[in-house]
Amino acid sequence: MRSGMVAVVGRPNVGKSSLVNALVGTKVGIVAPKPQTTRHRLYGVLNRAELQIVFIDTPGLHHKAQRALNQAMNHSALGALEDVDAVVLVVEAGRWNEDDELALSRVAAVRAPLGLAINKIDRFADKTRLLPEIERLRALAAFGFVVPLAAAHGENLEPLVAELATRMPEGPPLYPPGQSVGHDLRFAAAEIVREKLIRALAQELPYALTVESESIEQQGPVLKISALIWVERESQKKIVIGENGAMLKRIGTAARRELEALTGAHVHLKLWARAKENWSDDPAALRRFGYRE
Repeated sequence: MRSGMVAVVGRPNVGKSSLVNALVGTKVGIVAPKPQTTRHRLYGVLNRAELQIVFIDTPGLHHKAQRALNQAMNHSALGALEDVDAVVLVVEAGRWNEDDELALSRVAAVRAPLGLAINKIDRFADKTRLLPEIERLRALAAFGFVVPLAAAHGENLEPLVAELATRMPEGPPLYPPGQSVGHDLRFAAAEIVREKLIRALAQELPYALTVESESIEQQGPVLKISALIWVERESQKKIVIGENGAMLKRIGTAARRELEALTGAHVHLKLWARAKENWSDDPAALRRFGYRE
């Protein structure tokens, strides 16, 4: 049997989480049309006959990292490059910026085999237009393989799996067969609530939000979950709650439905909103909320 770990890295919003979710076949990380949605290293497990690949979904590498939260996200992403069996750099077809340059500079020197995944090729009706870009990108580093794909549509994923499979070492599985995610329900509940907040609040305050699971308790067929939504100012708390609690109810309903689908239980979800001044620049708060320094 072959089994190993693969770090999936790149700048924000290139589709790393969508790619890992598609490869594993289940929701490992939350997905939203906002950069830096992924804030933690997440582990998704692909199980095949005589093959297990553990994908590490990482926060997007970015230059503008003045706040402690952004620095922690960069640190978390770079930490994933240690002791892995392969690295996949994900870029977006037709788009390249200074954060792509940063990501490339960080992975170019890794000792593990390095591959390139060119995502979102579905945006090109004429795929021949991608050929010059593929050749240009191929020449930027010593890539062992280059795979164009469209993660959101599951297009051309098998060639990537095949390339990685040949590079995994022989050995026992790293996770029990059948396990597809490396995190627990407490973490999943907080992330699901945060995803619903990001999607509902659009441009208003996605970066000032974090969610902390306060308690999870099984009472017969009912799963009771209490979670705290943290923002940085009292004015932001009012936005999260909404008029007469309408926004908080909307978020809670959407999150509860997904948690019920995930657990198969009847979920009773309580959400609270609290403000902690500049939590995203407070090392103690970041440690409390599980962010790596």
